[in-house]
Amino acid sequence: MMAVFTGGTGGAKLVQGLQQVVPPEQLTVIVNTGDDLEWWGLHVSPDIDSVLYALAGLLSQDRGWGVEGDSFRCLERMTQLGGPSWFSLGDLDLATHLTRTAMLRAGKTLSEATAELAQKLGICARVLPMSDDRVSTMLDTAKGTLTFQEYFVRERHQVEVHAVRFGGAEQASPAPGVIESIERAEALIFAPSNPVTSIGPILAVPGIRDALRRTVAPIVAVSPIVGGAAVSGPAGRLMEMMGWPSSIAGVAKAYEDFLDVLVVDEADQDPAQRLRKQGLRVECARTIMRSDEDKRAVARFVVDVCSTTVSS
Repeated sequence: MMAVFTGGTGGAKLVQGLQQVVPPEQLTVIVNTGDDLEWWGLHVSPDIDSVLYALAGLLSQDRGWGVEGDSFRCLERMTQLGGPSWFSLGDLDLATHLTRTAMLRAGKTLSEATAELAQKLGICARVLPMSDDRVSTMLDTAKGTLTFQEYFVRERHQVEVHAVRFGGAEQASPAPGVIESIERAEALIFAPSNPVTSIGPILAVPGIRDALRRTVAPIVAVSPIVGGAAVSGPAGRLMEMMGWPSSIAGVAKAYEDFLDVLVVDEADQDPAQRLRKQGLRVECARTIMRSDEDKRAVARFVVDVCSTTVSS
């Protein structure tokens, strides 16, 4: 069994590829929920939804989020009525949030709601939220304290960030199955997700990082930084804010206490060699995933690396 830690668009792409190169029944995906928000009275879990849509073959290829071919008529009408409209939800996407919210109000946990949604979408892989407790990624910025979606979507991640914190993390518990998946996995993979705001909330939940340090399974991470810059989004700037370089060395720093292998893009051959001299195993491949074949190729490479790695 393989366990994948993910959040964001890059993570969803890798999950799509992995589902095609390993039996989906052997895949567990542990997903960031620090981005969750209430919108129009509904519980929205953007990273969980991206993973669900990716695994179900529904994810929009152009946007990297939401449902392929979706319309936005409800959003248009909400704008006409003067309601909040800076966060875009498609019409088909709304059905997911309506269903999830009804489940949660009926007393189901986020884990239970996610499993039921996955089953309804015909997904064979196991999808787990990092926690059933509410953890909110909050950013202290030049415009005050913002939730992740306010920063990322409303402000288009253009405001200066002074600090990132994960509200509620200290009191949260890993969702059922998360620690067991780490302990039982034959390999653990960190998707090319933002180490600060996509993976950081997962690692902030008590018990998860300790389980990663204890595991005997190899841990392989795919860098979201290529040639010193993030493939997409503000990962580089946020890493620098944390005191890590905006480079593959910064990714290695974020995971240094449990990482066995870092997979980086061919564009980073020289910094990869410098990391090797420091004792870290680094493997180079083409990691940009523009097509379905790219996703499969990166997934195959990562699986091969896992099969030849012994945990330190």
